[in-house]
Amino acid sequence: MISIPLWLSVEHECSYLSAQMARSLLVSSDFSLNTQYYSELIAQGFRRSGDQVYRPYCQSCQACIPTRLAVKDFLADRKQIRCAKKNADTQVVIKPPVFDPLHFDLYQRYQTSRHHNVDKDPISCEDYLQFLSSSWCKTWFVEFWINQQLVTVAVVDLLDNALSAVYTFFDPDYATYSPGVFAVLWQIQQAKQLNLDFVYLGFWIKNCQKMSYKNQYQPLWGLIDQQWQIISD
Repeated sequence: MISIPLWLSVEHECSYLSAQMARSLLVSSDFSLNTQYYSELIAQGFRRSGDQVYRPYCQSCQACIPTRLAVKDFLADRKQIRCAKKNADTQVVIKPPVFDPLHFDLYQRYQTSRHHNVDKDPISCEDYLQFLSSSWCKTWFVEFWINQQLVTVAVVDLLDNALSAVYTFFDPDYATYSPGVFAVLWQIQQAKQLNLDFVYLGFWIKNCQKMSYKNQYQPLWGLIDQQWQIISD
């Protein structure tokens, strides 16, 4: 078994819960990551942001719970079934993780509309691509088109036995199509077609609105006390 060097970050303000401080375990940038190592790390609760792989390590808080779906057990609820039917004519195109002005424009619109980042410095093309892609992991930029209009881009990592949902952004004008939900449903179906076991959805945080939606997908498994167990909806 190979030893992977880890570093503990300094404390910083939590991005998800107000009045909370956070720390992370970081895989050393000197370690040569690849898909095989990351497939093992993500099963232990790690995630990637760009090339950086990390896991929350907050002594006074365990709110961030890594999650995954066992695709063979997934059961769509009524809303998800309606979403799939409404998107029956949505076209899906898998693209490599390269810069595309259409993607970047959609990302900026999404950030402004959904996260109200109007007062922040605009992200550069380089920072955008470094945030979403990786030099060592196989990543897809999955496009979703409705009526010849690019509506959604889902950034997805292809791992040894799973897909990992990295980030999804969409056109706010098409919110009635539930594009974020459909992107997850597509990843579940794609994982089934590829005979993969899981779709990783990132961290579920019960008291954070933008991170609490994940328990809408059932049965959802969470890594709690280093054991994968079902999180009730």
